[in-house]
Amino acid sequence: MRMTKFLLAAAAACILHAVPAAAAKAAQCGNNGAGFEAWVGEFKQEAAANGVSPSVLDRAFANVSYNRPTIAADRGQKSFKLSFDAFMQKRGGAAIISRGKNMKRANAALFASIERRFGVPAGPLIAIWGMETGFGSYMGNQHTLSAVSTLAYDCRRSDYFTDQLYAALQLVSEGYLNPQARGAAHGEIGQTQFLPRNVVRFGADGDGDGRIDMVGSRADALASTANFLKGHGWQAGAGYQPGEPNFAAIAGWNAATVYQQAIAYIGQQIDGN
Repeated sequence: MRMTKFLLAAAAACILHAVPAAAAKAAQCGNNGAGFEAWVGEFKQEAAANGVSPSVLDRAFANVSYNRPTIAADRGQKSFKLSFDAFMQKRGGAAIISRGKNMKRANAALFASIERRFGVPAGPLIAIWGMETGFGSYMGNQHTLSAVSTLAYDCRRSDYFTDQLYAALQLVSEGYLNPQARGAAHGEIGQTQFLPRNVVRFGADGDGDGRIDMVGSRADALASTANFLKGHGWQAGAGYQPGEPNFAAIAGWNAATVYQQAIAYIGQQIDGN
């Protein structure tokens, strides 16, 4: 499928996916696994009524189950409460900087192309890539559709993750997400850990093959990340440290201040400015 077709499909889907947040409230959320199977049945009925193909729903939910590791991860995000120095140590910031400089040199043509296209330099992209998956070395082992479905069912952020679930179903329908795919605990996908809705909104073809492969193509993952930052207000040529114009775009990546500071610092060290 060509990239243009994907973007047209995504734009058309915005009409469909404006409905779920309100409609999905009829499916009863829960705070443990007891009601999950009933919720799946209700959600599938609502999704079909909202235009999702029954065959897509059957494929997507064939192996979905309540995912306790996802709930544990959602309740235990303690590292974001650390000081900057402790966070950098826990995340291996020095190693990311060292390896990131090598990555920048080894992929100089790719990063130059991405900066021309989106206005985002290599540093913050490499910082995100390194912190999220160790440059693609570990992208998670949780069943993606189970993770997103579990969080859509869970009462804590049901509306937000119901929207993510509809986006995941779109990706299944378009052939961009295998129903058996595995990733991070919250349903993040690929080398820079995009939630499904962000793949739909900001997924970019970085290697020119006409597809978006967030897992197997570093070019696609990095171009998509640059497109995400551009979509959150990134200004080409402006600074990205705290207090500078592009720091707000970095803040769009993660709500935790310490994570934002780490991206800015690591990026600066890699970019050398």
